[in-house]
Amino acid sequence: MTITQLEYIIAVDTYRSFVGAADKCFVTQPTLSMQVQKLEDTLGVKLFDRSKQPVIPTEIGSEIIAQARILLAESEKIKEIISDRQKELSGELKVGIIPTVAPYILPKIIQGFVEKYPGVKLIVWEQTTELIIQQLKLGTLDCGILSTPLHETSLTEVPVFYENFVAYVSKNSKLSKKKNIVPEDIDMEEIWVLNEGHCMREQVLNICQRRKATKGYQHFEYNTGSVETLKRMVDMNNGATILPELALADLNEKQLDKVRYFKSPEPAREVSIVMHRNFLKRRMIEALKNEILNFVPKRLRSKKKKEIMDI
Repeated sequence: MTITQLEYIIAVDTYRSFVGAADKCFVTQPTLSMQVQKLEDTLGVKLFDRSKQPVIPTEIGSEIIAQARILLAESEKIKEIISDRQKELSGELKVGIIPTVAPYILPKIIQGFVEKYPGVKLIVWEQTTELIIQQLKLGTLDCGILSTPLHETSLTEVPVFYENFVAYVSKNSKLSKKKNIVPEDIDMEEIWVLNEGHCMREQVLNICQRRKATKGYQHFEYNTGSVETLKRMVDMNNGATILPELALADLNEKQLDKVRYFKSPEPAREVSIVMHRNFLKRRMIEALKNEILNFVPKRLRSKKKKEIMDI
């Protein structure tokens, strides 16, 4: 049994394809298949049901692959011990980040991070919470920047900041007549929200659910995954939406007049760096966390007088 063989069976399990696994491992498919077959011969069991498409692990194969993931993670710690003895951080850091956070922090921190840690290759994917969780569990991401709590026992969450939600309202909205608002003021009939699959949608609905639905009929339903599109819908089509506070940085003076803050306790979201329970690359992840903290305003580092919205 070799580490390479364990890497190959994990890849087949992750991508559910011998061809896809070989491509990700940068070897030919026959080479990978031969090594998987050798491991099966050594163990005396079949790890995969090759009659299925996509390929799936057998019952005992699932147990062995789960253990292989642990063994591989432990072997990686040897490299981490060496890295910890070196002054300069080096290697790849694979990060997943949700679309409602990415545009407001990534452009602000990437340049500084790269300049401070030239030996680190930062690889970032913008994905939904569900996909990031899945890839953290599979080990294809080192960490994720997500809204929490996730209530996932296999993951470790390190809260970084607590971002307030604000209302962004058109001049025709009833909310525009108020200086500060409470969740009960919000009429769901005029609110633009993200489509399903985005955790911020659930947080916004949790804010708005305190007011009972009013009778009415919406003549138009729009599905988007972009906070920026929601903002433009308010600008062009009236109504209102809920924005994360960091989204206000790019607003002009006219747009800032459309912002309404909530009374205390303000609804907010907890944004954390999330890793697998047996996570590696601790120094790199800590460096990324510190870079985010250097950018985030001090008032967002505390959850005092805020109500954290569940997802």
